[in-house]
Amino acid sequence: MTTTLEGARTFLFVPGNRPDRFAKALAAGADAVIVDLEDAVGAADKAVAREHVRAWLEAGHEAVVRINAAGTPWHEADLEAVAGRARAVMVPKAEDPAALAELASSLPAGTAVLPLIETAVGIAQARQVCAAEAVVRPAFGSVDLALQLGVDHRAREALCHARSALVLAAAAAGCGAPIDGVTTAVDDPAVLADDLRHAAGLGFTGKLCVHPRQIAPGNAAFTPADEQIAWAHAVLAAAEDGSVTTLHGEMIDRPVVARAQAILARV
Repeated sequence: MTTTLEGARTFLFVPGNRPDRFAKALAAGADAVIVDLEDAVGAADKAVAREHVRAWLEAGHEAVVRINAAGTPWHEADLEAVAGRARAVMVPKAEDPAALAELASSLPAGTAVLPLIETAVGIAQARQVCAAEAVVRPAFGSVDLALQLGVDHRAREALCHARSALVLAAAAAGCGAPIDGVTTAVDDPAVLADDLRHAAGLGFTGKLCVHPRQIAPGNAAFTPADEQIAWAHAVLAAAEDGSVTTLHGEMIDRPVVARAQAILARV
């Protein structure tokens, strides 16, 4: 991983049963790689995928591992395989804070938990989920949630409330800002660009990626633009003495200064 999980902008999925793609995924430029044992792997390949991932991690490679959900036949074996080997675990169908806390207690100290919130219950309990032990930041499972709600996962209006609720929940819990769900249109850069603008505008600071072509646009979308950086420097210079002032006709007070500092911290 090229950055901290809190600050990672792009997370690239790679199927756990395709070890030939692991190194390529690491070299693709994403801030983090998610080796997937869940949706990308069929039931017949779960065991062999788990062993590929275990061997990859034991060889010293860093990755987030998306395990299978609690209640599935593969959950416990997945946990055993990644414990002490994976830097972070992504938990699908996350909606029960007590279950997340129990999962975290079964992992070595320092193992990060990324809850994938992709159910109506998960959204309704998002604040508690985000506040659970070892949670670094949540991710949004747009496709699964849309399926449950009976809406098109590409319809931004249909999922806007859920996205905003997750941003608010993460802020209220004091964890990192959320990671947006996947864009399934891997060959349409205009759709990806619109999705990224929408997510960033709502307060997301990262993106789940399903193709290496999505990485560079994702990294750019969640990196402050030059004009934002210039604005932040100007704000800090104008407020250097700590008093309320104005800049280009706009009031500069403590929250505005904090916003400028946050932008520069992301740089």
